[in-house]
Amino acid sequence: MGNAENLLSKMNKQYQNFSKGQKKLATYINDNYDKAAFLTAAKLGETVGVSESTVVRFAIHLGYKGYPEFQKALEELVRNKLNSIQRMEVTYGRVPQSEILDTVLHSDIDKIKLTMEHIDHGAFELAVETILKAKSIYIVGIRSCAPLASFLGFYFNLLFDHVHLMHTNSSSELFEQMIHISGDDVIIGISFPRYSMRTLKALEFANNRSAKVITLTDSIHSPMNLYSSCNLIARSDMASIVDSLVAPLSVINALVVALCMRKQKEVVATLEDLEKIWDEYQVYNNDEINMADGQDIELKNPVGMED
Repeated sequence: MGNAENLLSKMNKQYQNFSKGQKKLATYINDNYDKAAFLTAAKLGETVGVSESTVVRFAIHLGYKGYPEFQKALEELVRNKLNSIQRMEVTYGRVPQSEILDTVLHSDIDKIKLTMEHIDHGAFELAVETILKAKSIYIVGIRSCAPLASFLGFYFNLLFDHVHLMHTNSSSELFEQMIHISGDDVIIGISFPRYSMRTLKALEFANNRSAKVITLTDSIHSPMNLYSSCNLIARSDMASIVDSLVAPLSVINALVVALCMRKQKEVVATLEDLEKIWDEYQVYNNDEINMADGQDIELKNPVGMED
């Protein structure tokens, strides 16, 4: 996030020293960064009325190695600055209605590929070891990240005894649920743009209590990494009304599988117990539904009813 903010501040500080063409670029980008982020150097130059080489030199003048690095800073700015309505307008302005399904699916595939290519395997292994050694595990994910946190919490409850999936509408409630967190524990914070301040405060609180902090977020520049010792980075940068959560979910799946492999005996024993419980309490309904000669549907041995 810092690099994106630096882009705007660099342009503002150097504006008076820019050439006429550079000033036109700076003005356009400052007012239309949501559109500029998706333009090639040639297209940006055409839109502003300068040459492609002027655009490239402008990026280098600002301290970037080239236009690709400059464009990444622009994309990061879009992710962090646009509200939901603006993001929807950007996406649907670029993609024809008839191509939305294929576009979104291909985008999700790309996010998984990019995540696989760039994720830190050492950080992943460290996360596994840290979780295995923790006395208690706290999981926090708010708003659109809540389903990810819930999914992780569901499977962790099958693997570990002390898992706390935090549900909250305010920062104070988070602190109350974390009042006993200590250096023997770990917290897993999940947050993607637009980043949740409540999640960040929870990680800060845990760090101040000497707990281990693991983050699942979209960038090394994410504010979530301020307090973490282990960063799992999954790409989720589709500028739209919704963020792509496919890659983060894949990382969570990998984390669960890795932990299951390290706790195979315990997992097998737990699943065997669960099968008996599911059977005994008819968790999964095997009742037959019969209809004969136009009679009403009859449930045999419905849950909660006697014969």
